Amino acid sequence: MSARFCLLVVAKAPVPGFAKTRLCPPATPEQAAEIAAAALLDTLDAVSATRGAVPVVAMTGDLGAATRGAEIGHALRGTTVIAQRGWDFGARLANAHADTAAMHAGLPVLQIGMDTPQVTPDLLAAAIKPVLDGTHEAVLGGAEDGGWWALGLRDPRRSEVLVDVPMSQDNTGELTRRALTSTGPEPGTLAVLSDVDTMADAERVAAARPGSRFARAVGAVAGRVAVR
Repeated sequence: MSARFCLLVVAKAPVPGFAKTRLCPPATPEQAAEIAAAALLDTLDAVSATRGAVPVVAMTGDLGAATRGAEIGHALRGTTVIAQRGWDFGARLANAHADTAAMHAGLPVLQIGMDTPQVTPDLLAAAIKPVLDGTHEAVLGGAEDGGWWALGLRDPRRSEVLVDVPMSQDNTGELTRRALTSTGPEPGTLAVLSDVDTMADAERVAAARPGSRFARAVGAVAGRVAVR
């Protein structure tokens, strides 16, 4: 199938002591990094299997020092990797959209993170469908903590509004929706997902994906399973 859209993943190298630190305790820094690595790998599996998608990964951090760095590096071979750039997270998101659009002019962009490893190829394809069909110019998927997990844009230039949106707040999702609406039609609404900030979040997401890398990594914190 020919390329229909760019699937942009914004990711951070899972380095112990820097990745998923809010999971500590009960997780150790090494276990938290293992959970982050598993989340990224499961996400990349879903992205690579999404029909019509051109995978792009905006990466930050030292992959050489990361947990499962070699495995992640192998998974990234099937994607275009770009460096994150910007002074804060909002700027890095906007720049990632702009850089993706510069490489793949004319294609809509669906952007996700690595905190929702429960995503599937079908879910991702359904998320961008309203944009591809012309039903909506943009779509936004809210997260249970008040943020958002997915942003789809027919015109990636609209991501410029993210520069002025406060990130990591309990109303970031609503502020993002308002900012997008100020530049064009109100975005369509996607399903609400739980991202992974706390161990309770991780356990809830792991329960939705039994047998996944992520579920095994989360289970290992309680000694329920061995990571492999």
